[in-house]
Amino acid sequence: MKNLLILGGGTAGSIAANKLRRRLPTDRWAVTVVDSDDDHRYQPGFLFVPFGTYRPDQVTRSRRRYLSGDVDLVYARIERVVPGERVVELSDGRRLPYDALIIASGVTPRPDQTPGLLGEEWGRTIHEFYTYDGSVALARALSTWPGGRLVTSVVEMPIKCPVAPLEFAFLADSHFEERGIRDRVELTYVTPLPGAFTKPIAAKAFGSTLSDKCIDVEPDFMLMEVDPERRVLVSYDEREVPYDLLVVVPVNMGADFVAASGLGNELNLVPVDKQTLQSKAHPDVFALGDANDIPTSKAGSVAHFAIDVFVENFVEYATGRPMTHAFDGHANCFIETGHGKAMLIDFNYDTEPLPGRFPVAGLGPMSLLKQTRLNHLGKLAFEWIYWNVLLPGRPLPLPADMSLAGKRTDLLTTARS
Repeated sequence: MKNLLILGGGTAGSIAANKLRRRLPTDRWAVTVVDSDDDHRYQPGFLFVPFGTYRPDQVTRSRRRYLSGDVDLVYARIERVVPGERVVELSDGRRLPYDALIIASGVTPRPDQTPGLLGEEWGRTIHEFYTYDGSVALARALSTWPGGRLVTSVVEMPIKCPVAPLEFAFLADSHFEERGIRDRVELTYVTPLPGAFTKPIAAKAFGSTLSDKCIDVEPDFMLMEVDPERRVLVSYDEREVPYDLLVVVPVNMGADFVAASGLGNELNLVPVDKQTLQSKAHPDVFALGDANDIPTSKAGSVAHFAIDVFVENFVEYATGRPMTHAFDGHANCFIETGHGKAMLIDFNYDTEPLPGRFPVAGLGPMSLLKQTRLNHLGKLAFEWIYWNVLLPGRPLPLPADMSLAGKRTDLLTTARS
């Protein structure tokens, strides 16, 4: 009996476990997931908790419930991987052997990496929404905040769901309008990138939306430190941005055990082949979801599309055959713009987001790079799809590879000229 060990029972780990359990013979392969607890968080919901769209109890369910009964689940903290011995060491002293290893431990916000974030003002005038506790605390803060300068700041890329900070700024605009205090709020979006969105065609759409909502953008801002006493952000080039309420997206880093095992880069992300997701250093190790370093969005849709390709490759790998399938970096993201509307973007490694219709060429019903009510409803409907289709590993009627059908490909020539 061979052992497939999956480190992390979040989105990528659960989908991979359920899909591979169906494809691998039960008399030849045991499938085991390791995670520290039984709380599976619906992380896209963290964006909505601060604004009251979701209750905190809506974003947490049992991890065990969403794993196949034929998948073993071990509750323990992971200390390190010993690749030379094909063993994973756990905090309780157990050592789990593997024949193939999947690292799906994701990324977490690390406010400790930026001077001035943690301290007495953390949870008071400085907040984040990338964790369950952070989103709940921010909900309390926003419900009574009287107004002033609200700054949404991204410390460093890459981050989980890179459009979420932008969505937060849009939803904050809508939220304060509904509270009747928008005229008493200044909204600023601070980013280390050259703009709110870097791809030319999408940047035009997002730029006009920010302008229409009177949200200022502070680009190319490499955050050096936060001065909580003066309530200012300070960049490495000595620019300052003042705030009354700071909503920050801290540095996102992979799991500590990745660093302890010598498997990651400076952000504890596992370097992999971007088409097969196989470790560049250890052929029996793969990294899925946010835990790897592939050059596309860290998002649930990417995990889904990538795992569809990965499963086919792993079945070949498990039988000693060459892996013949290639992931193209396909990502698909709804972007909330407030007031019950959202945009939708669809792209991959080589093609930037384009206007058009999705998923059926010419028919949609979703519109790409356009604010619509239907896109917003699609974003909300994703919660049901997540729990009932995605996590259990059931098929979605969407191809893993991105299609150009129905998209304004003529704009690519214009953008490049």
